[in-house]
Amino acid sequence: MNILKQQTWITLFAATTLLSACSEEVTRQPAMPQTTQAKTMQVHRVQVPEHYTTSGAVASDHRVSISAQISGYIKAMHVREGDKVSAGQVLVQIDPTDAKQAYLQAKADLKDAEADLKRFQELAASGAVSSQKVDKAKLRYDVAKANVVRAKNQLSYAEVRSPVDGVVVEKRLSIGDLASPGMPILSIEDPNSLLVSTYVSENYVSKIHEGDTVDITIESLHKTFEGTVRQVVQAADPVSHQFLVKVALQPSPDIHPGMFAQAGFRVGERSAILVPKHVLITHSGLNAVYIVDENGLAQYRLVRLGKAHGDQVEIVAGLRDGDTIAWDGNPDIKSGMKVQAVSGQ
Repeated sequence: MNILKQQTWITLFAATTLLSACSEEVTRQPAMPQTTQAKTMQVHRVQVPEHYTTSGAVASDHRVSISAQISGYIKAMHVREGDKVSAGQVLVQIDPTDAKQAYLQAKADLKDAEADLKRFQELAASGAVSSQKVDKAKLRYDVAKANVVRAKNQLSYAEVRSPVDGVVVEKRLSIGDLASPGMPILSIEDPNSLLVSTYVSENYVSKIHEGDTVDITIESLHKTFEGTVRQVVQAADPVSHQFLVKVALQPSPDIHPGMFAQAGFRVGERSAILVPKHVLITHSGLNAVYIVDENGLAQYRLVRLGKAHGDQVEIVAGLRDGDTIAWDGNPDIKSGMKVQAVSGQ
């Protein structure tokens, strides 16, 4: 009886061990990864421009200082800072009292000179006076006539007009202030003639030439514009030993004088890995991409970004030449998924 029980226990133990082994064998078999269809591309190093970056400010290349041509108190001011003006538009009116008096006096002098000339001409016809006196009277008449023209012009200067199209950027005098010739009243800038003035190290000035293309980045707009080197001043500042460079900008309604700008001068080339911006995954301030490993599986990879190049961005760290990246998966890509490539960029 004991022998029978012992055999029974041995049989049960063997069966249990066999089932356990089979179970472990099933557990060891890896589950098939989920498959996703995604767009892919292989990245390679390419040549990109090497930039030397300096800071500067946007300014108008055409700034006009408006002043009066006659003395007088400012009677009316028709513009203020920020107003757009057109050439010929009346900006300021000067009290013309003194100019009017000068004009009336000039007209009175002309009337007297004309009467004297007429009288001397009549006397000369009868031989009562010499021709020299007639000539003197004629000269006085001509001078008086010229004085009337000048006084009339001075009277017209009571209306101060804009000589150019532009924007009023500064107002130095107000209504009631005394204006005099040469004293600035307003400043006008042409917004369609913009440039960035910046200083360049002596180590790079030999690589910068008139006509070169420059990348102008305006941080406040989060945009980069294309500029052209208009002038390289061939004399360094004696203190900083840097050279003044002026970069012309195309007119833009977003760019205004006074804005801070960074100028990226192209001084050579270097190799870099670029990827389209839309393949990036941004989360909590970190940037990443999905790469496809040698087994065709998606792997999450953190990357460090560099400079933007149009709709592409430079990858400073995280990718190597020849890596394959994937994006726009269906279903959404996750690490460990099998990636089935579909066409598209």
